[in-house]
Amino acid sequence: MKTLGIIGGIAPESTIDYYRQLIAGGLRSILINSIDLDRLLGLAAANDLTTLADWLVDEVARLERAGADVALLASNTPHIVFDNVRERSSLPLISIVESARDEATSRGLKHVGIFGTRFTMRGRFYPDVFRAAGIEIVPPDDDDLAFIHDTYMSELVKAVFLPEKRERVLNIVEKMRPIDGVLLAGTELPLLLRAESHAGVPLLDTTRIHVSAAIRAVR
Repeated sequence: MKTLGIIGGIAPESTIDYYRQLIAGGLRSILINSIDLDRLLGLAAANDLTTLADWLVDEVARLERAGADVALLASNTPHIVFDNVRERSSLPLISIVESARDEATSRGLKHVGIFGTRFTMRGRFYPDVFRAAGIEIVPPDDDDLAFIHDTYMSELVKAVFLPEKRERVLNIVEKMRPIDGVLLAGTELPLLLRAESHAGVPLLDTTRIHVSAAIRAVR
């Protein structure tokens, strides 16, 4: 079995969830490079994508030097520069976006909502990858998008999961129907929303999907 390298710490709580799921899936050789969440968010907010990509390339290289055979970024937001990083990495990288696209395709979904940080919900990296598979990505309206982003930044990345926020997010799912699925495209969101569906709408856990793809890649 190959050694999996993880760029983690973005945020810590979801990295722990990745680790637990990977161990439960039978992996025994895992390396974690925990990087600075605040720096990542700052670069994304400043749209300094060149610096972000350069930094992540260096951090993936550290995993390779430590003995990783394949790697992943344990977060959706840094996938804003995933293509750039993958082109420059000598390690194979497992994309959370491509893994989620494959899951949505296997379920026959065509109109999929997306929840995550503002950088993910407003970014092009999900729509571009999903469009090629004939799937439309549907973000929430502006007010709901702002609520999800603010909750993510002020609470979820700090491992604060409040029932009242869960209810509000689930209400947004209901408002967005007739979408046929929602991507939990923030790896803390599955820690807030534990159910596999709500009001008949599948909730696609991108952490679980990414973990499954990683397990297949290292065997």
